[in-house]
Amino acid sequence: MQLSNRVMGIAPSLTLKISAMEKELKAQGRDVVGFGAGEPDFDTPQFIKDAAKTALDKGLTKYTPAEGTKELKEAIAARLNAKYGLSYAPDCITVNNGAKHSLFNVCQAILNPGDECLLPSPYWLTYPELVKMADALPVYVETTEENDFKASVEDLEKALTKKTKALILNSPSNPCGCVYGRQEMQEIADFAVKHGLYVISDEIYDELVYGGREHVSIATLGEEIKERTILVNGMSKAYSMTGWRIGYTASVKELAKAMGSYQSHATSNPNSIAQYASAAALKGPQDFIGEMRHSFEKRRNLMYDMINGIEGLSCRMPDGAFYIMVNISDVIGKTYEGKTITGSLDFSEMLLSATLTAVVPGVAFGADRFVRLSYATSEDKIKKGIERIGEFIEMLG
Repeated sequence: MQLSNRVMGIAPSLTLKISAMEKELKAQGRDVVGFGAGEPDFDTPQFIKDAAKTALDKGLTKYTPAEGTKELKEAIAARLNAKYGLSYAPDCITVNNGAKHSLFNVCQAILNPGDECLLPSPYWLTYPELVKMADALPVYVETTEENDFKASVEDLEKALTKKTKALILNSPSNPCGCVYGRQEMQEIADFAVKHGLYVISDEIYDELVYGGREHVSIATLGEEIKERTILVNGMSKAYSMTGWRIGYTASVKELAKAMGSYQSHATSNPNSIAQYASAAALKGPQDFIGEMRHSFEKRRNLMYDMINGIEGLSCRMPDGAFYIMVNISDVIGKTYEGKTITGSLDFSEMLLSATLTAVVPGVAFGADRFVRLSYATSEDKIKKGIERIGEFIEMLG
């Protein structure tokens, strides 16, 4: 079978092997502790589920406009205005089948073959593939743990070429949990305007910021950068609606119209019931978000303290999202049952085999000296899993 060069050029997820091993062990009834979750472990609030039931009872199960219902687009625009002072007309909003689909549409709409897109590294593993799906080239901008994995303007300038078209910026970040401050964000905004770059601003974790830090949307930093920003967000993280698959973009009207037209041929409209539920979520009580954020912050602190209490491992305190990047540099080169740990994939496989604890290898994010742990799980599981990791480190020769 002769497959297209485009599909053959997309790399499979490097986490699938660990995930498959974890599922197989769980199917055997083994007590696996998983730290791979990229979703809140809280249920969707009841009032949102009730809104979905009401929509079903009303028979709101037909096609909607491809780019989303008017009600939901108005609710999104109202949220962005109330929370960040950003003024977008409803026809500047597109509603998509999850924020990943939003990002896909953006890349398809602004990138041409041969264009380059800057990606601070470590990066969410899907970003490079989305860029490549648009026949463009991902350009990795290396960051340092000492700078909390944040890209400086100096870092970005070094990676800039005449072919650079866009920058993907994720704050708060997956996998690092880093949050760009206002001054850092302003410098990046000035850089993008100076060089005429688009900024694809992935703000899916905007509600999950800790320690009194603020989330700064780059689109708020002046009209010039707002016109060059495509803001991406969705319902998955803040509203614990990962399976509902509703994401959205906010951008200039011309771009929103283009993405809506593209989507009309690719997928048509997002799920109608999920759209009505999402509108209710945005317009309803928001206190549960603060409660969820408080729980995540407690778990973050627990995980941070326990990891740094294990000799040979270390991590920095993340300011947002629900992930911690654990530095495993000191155990690379050590052995377990005669096998040498050469990087994060070896570490992850051996850890799972030895202790039934699953983590995500950092090589999937371009950071082979690290593994990613999610604290979107209970405190009891965090304690059990980190204790097992400590036991594994003691097993190494």
